[in-house]
Amino acid sequence: MKKLQILLRRIVLLFFGSTILAVLIYKWCPVYVTPLMFIRCFQQVGRGETLRLKHHWVPLDSMSIYMPVAVMASEDQRFLTHNGFDFIEINKTIEERRSGRRFRGGSTISQQTAKNVFLWPGASWLRKGLEAYFTILIEYIWGKERIMEVYLNSIEMGDGIYGAEAVAQQHFGYSARLLSRPNCALIAATLPNPLKYSSRNPSSYMLRRQTAIMRQMRHIDVFPTKKEEK
Repeated sequence: MKKLQILLRRIVLLFFGSTILAVLIYKWCPVYVTPLMFIRCFQQVGRGETLRLKHHWVPLDSMSIYMPVAVMASEDQRFLTHNGFDFIEINKTIEERRSGRRFRGGSTISQQTAKNVFLWPGASWLRKGLEAYFTILIEYIWGKERIMEVYLNSIEMGDGIYGAEAVAQQHFGYSARLLSRPNCALIAATLPNPLKYSSRNPSSYMLRRQTAIMRQMRHIDVFPTKKEEK
C-alpha cells in the first residue's frame, strides 16, 4: 500500500511538473507543431492522400492589426476581460441545450489555444478537464498577448493550413501583415469549421458571416500592444 502511494505521488508530481514546464517553455518558444497537425497528417495518409501541412510561425506584430480584432469579434468578444472562461456564454449554451435549440460553442480563445497546443480534439470529460487545467495555466503564465499570438499561429484555418501567415500566403498571396480588414473577417468566418468553409472560395453564406463579423469589429479595439500602429 505504501509503495502504491509513493508511486501515485510520483505520477502526480511528474504530471504537474511536466505540464507546467511545457507551458513555461511555450511562453517564449514558437509552437511549430501541435497534436492536431499530427492527427490531420495521419488522416491524410490513411486516406492515401498527399501530406498537406502549411504552417509559418510569425510574431503577433508581424500580423495585420485586424487579425486579433476579427477573431475576437467572431470567437470571443470578452477575451480581454475574462479569466479564460466566459461564463456568460457557458450559461447561454446550457440554456440552449436544455431548450433543445441549436446551441453555440462556449469555448474561449484561451480554451481553444489550450486544446490546440496541448491536447487532442474530442468531447470526453477527461479532455475537457485537462483543457480547463491548461487554460488556467496559460492565462496565469502567458497572459493575453501570448495566448493570442499562439492562437493565431496554431489554429486550423484550412485544409492542411495552420495559422494566419500560412492562410494569408495560401489564400491571398501575401503575408499576414498585409491582410486587410475584410480579409481578416473572412478568415475568422471560417473558424467554426475551416475544413468546410474556405476563405479562398467563400460561399454566399461565408460572405454574410464576413459582413456580420466586420460589423462586430467596429465595437472591438485593436489589440492593446498594437494600438500605436495604423
